[in-house]
Amino acid sequence: MGNGMVENIVDLEAELIAIRRHLHQNPELSNEEFETTRFIRGWLEEAGIEIIYDIPLKTGVIAEVKGKEEGPTIALRADIDALPIHEETGLAFASRIPGKMHACGHDFHTASILGAAYLLKHKEKELKGAVRLVFQPAEEKGAGAKRILESGALEGVQAIFGMHNKPDLAVGTVGIKSGVLMAGVDGFQIEVEGLGTHAAVPDAGIDPIVTASHIVTALQTIVSRNISSLNNAVISVTRIQSGSTWNVIPDKAILEGTVRTFQEDVRFQIPGHISRIVEGVADAYGAKATLHWYPGPPSVQNDEVLTELTIKTAVQLGLNVVTPVPSPAGEDFAYYQREIPGSFVFMGVSGPHEWHHPAFDVDERALTVSAQFFATLAKNALDQWRAADQADRNSSSI
Repeated sequence: MGNGMVENIVDLEAELIAIRRHLHQNPELSNEEFETTRFIRGWLEEAGIEIIYDIPLKTGVIAEVKGKEEGPTIALRADIDALPIHEETGLAFASRIPGKMHACGHDFHTASILGAAYLLKHKEKELKGAVRLVFQPAEEKGAGAKRILESGALEGVQAIFGMHNKPDLAVGTVGIKSGVLMAGVDGFQIEVEGLGTHAAVPDAGIDPIVTASHIVTALQTIVSRNISSLNNAVISVTRIQSGSTWNVIPDKAILEGTVRTFQEDVRFQIPGHISRIVEGVADAYGAKATLHWYPGPPSVQNDEVLTELTIKTAVQLGLNVVTPVPSPAGEDFAYYQREIPGSFVFMGVSGPHEWHHPAFDVDERALTVSAQFFATLAKNALDQWRAADQADRNSSSI
């Protein structure tokens, strides 16, 4: 495993399956991907692919395949972290680590982009520029992409491409659309402070549980009454914690939840709406409530020109192109798109379950489909940039 040699597509498929299964058996959580980083470096080095070591990253790998001709730099990104989920697939290569699992398919992403790197290495003489390979940590924490940007790993990159596997799309199908593809993700915590008392004499205290319950109900009116019906938003309270026994009204209640939006203006409106409701409801019940807001990645917004190129590449390879419904899930790939033109696609994997399910799996035939797609896409992007640059020079010399 890991010799990086690509004699034919059968050899490539066997190589990528072995890599994916090795990663699947050895999952590491966000910011803990030390062995995963070591594995990736080893596979790249054995293939003769240059690793950029002077990037200040504790985990994750940045590498590059350079063509013989000078030209732009295009980036391909894969995420490498796993989730704190106990695996229930029954696979022969299931996770060896209890409570940790590649339940979102980042092992598939990593193996696929490694495959693209192998293919590009074998075609490097034909490349009109360079392809930077980004194996990003901590996507599940929503902060890995920011760390990559802060490290300077994408300096000089003209465009970036990435993907997420999509279990409900068949192998050989790619979901591609311009504009919004995935939601912006924000989190919140609400602390409700009341006054504890014996449960038999509630009038002697201020019940934070009753107050919190009314806050949960009132929050649902934001989407139905404050957000235009032409826009989208989801506000979900996902945790309520209060009290420790059956006959005591506690002093405090904690609420946590998430907000998902597609439009930036809606995203910026919601914290104000939540704060108004939280403070107003708490005041009505004599309690005090504080909102803590945790902004996450913005929505994934695909560049129109690059998305046209991804469609042309998929058609060139005989893949089935569909226009996907935007996903309310989030992706920190969106941070890259704030700085660099980018396009993100959904790769069909014929999976039996959705992301984050303990029995999540992918059809491994999608590995070579994905590797070939991203290798071809990178080459096409370099060719398109070179052609556009040449046209600009010709026009300026007239």
